[in-house]
Amino acid sequence: MAQKFQSFVMFAEMRTGSNFLEANLNALPGVRCHGEVFNPHFIGKKDQMALFGIDMAARAADPLALVARLRAETDGLAGFRFFHDHDPRVLAAVLQDPGCAKIILTRNPVESYVSWKIAQATGQWKLTQAKRLKTARARFDADEFEAHLAALQEFQVLLMHGLQVTGQTAFYIDYDDIQDVAVLNGLAQFLGVDAALAAPDDTLKKQNPEEITDKVENAEDMTAALARLDRFNLARTPNFEPRRSAAIPGFLAAGDLVYMPVRGGPEAAVQAWLAGIGEVQGGFAQKTLRQWKRAHPGHRSFTVLRHPVARAHAAFCSQILTGALAEIRGTLQRVYKIDLPPPGKGHKQDAAAHRTAFLGFLRFLKLNLSGQTGLRVDPHFASQSAVLQGFAQFHGPDLVLREDRLAEGLAYLAADTGTACPPLPPVPETAPHALATIWDAEIEDAAREAYQRDYIGFGFTGWR
Repeated sequence: MAQKFQSFVMFAEMRTGSNFLEANLNALPGVRCHGEVFNPHFIGKKDQMALFGIDMAARAADPLALVARLRAETDGLAGFRFFHDHDPRVLAAVLQDPGCAKIILTRNPVESYVSWKIAQATGQWKLTQAKRLKTARARFDADEFEAHLAALQEFQVLLMHGLQVTGQTAFYIDYDDIQDVAVLNGLAQFLGVDAALAAPDDTLKKQNPEEITDKVENAEDMTAALARLDRFNLARTPNFEPRRSAAIPGFLAAGDLVYMPVRGGPEAAVQAWLAGIGEVQGGFAQKTLRQWKRAHPGHRSFTVLRHPVARAHAAFCSQILTGALAEIRGTLQRVYKIDLPPPGKGHKQDAAAHRTAFLGFLRFLKLNLSGQTGLRVDPHFASQSAVLQGFAQFHGPDLVLREDRLAEGLAYLAADTGTACPPLPPVPETAPHALATIWDAEIEDAAREAYQRDYIGFGFTGWR
């Protein structure tokens, strides 16, 4: 039967039991785990600076050559342990390789943190003889633990996403499961190894078997700090919007400035201001924008945020009332029963009817941005949070300005690049009814429900 995998990687962290799991893997005939092969400070194990003839310098130059050598030089199935701070080039390669089996070892993060602090205090990272046990009590540092927890969670999300997009699965094993010989033999089956263990390896001994509160000197502080953590992520703002691209073709450049427009914002005013600096270039692709940036050292990029109520109203007037988004407009009328005037005839609808239609549009946006309508999320009313995340796929802006202080922000940008600052031209009102004539608390509440991420993320208060 063909071999299921050509190698394996054990994703783990310090003090999660990875030494113990490695010992059990190495007890299986035909399996060899070579330790932390990509640890920044050694290769495989402490004080070892070379493996299979590849030293630290050669590993740094071509880490994947060491992966290939490890596979070629090992009799049987070869693997290694990988932590979140190891060489990211290797992570990208092995995550995409279905021939590399993935083992994901986890442990209660409080236990692993306290164990790590004790190991730091005692200098004892492995224990093979109980009589040599060194003991100490850890001091729980809330800020340090939260950073530790965030790093673990970020790495786990990265692993999960990498497996999902490549259609792979991993063998998940918890610290407490390593003592279970049935689980270990299940791991052997997952790896495609025709072997089994009679009992877990007993070479390594558990170092700190006491209750967690007995292992720290400030248990009350630890309890209070843990109580503050949002364990179930209840404070998370749900996000069901599709990811957006950087929309580079819409970027505009003049002088040493690049404007990254958020649709529905004050685009016309900013474009007119850029024209006062010099010739405005657009229609970029990633390649041509990089070329422009190389030709303009000291350049600055910027974008402008608009209050969610004002932006939604601008999108409603320019895209829905005009008929520019005919498909969405038709759905608003047929499905959501929003009374709209004929395209381009918004001025014939009185202010009360305009307000009612706009309020219906805001309620539609709440559903649309939550993925509950079946209609695409148009860039003119996508959340500004999603738009800026899309920018970051290429490069985030140097500066994020606000429309209500746009003149000051543009003056700062011009001064920062040594450019004469032209006046910001006034933008004529194009809406059939000004927002000020229809805005009230109900409109504001509907906008807040639709754009909760923007209100929270960018600190927007009420429009008035």
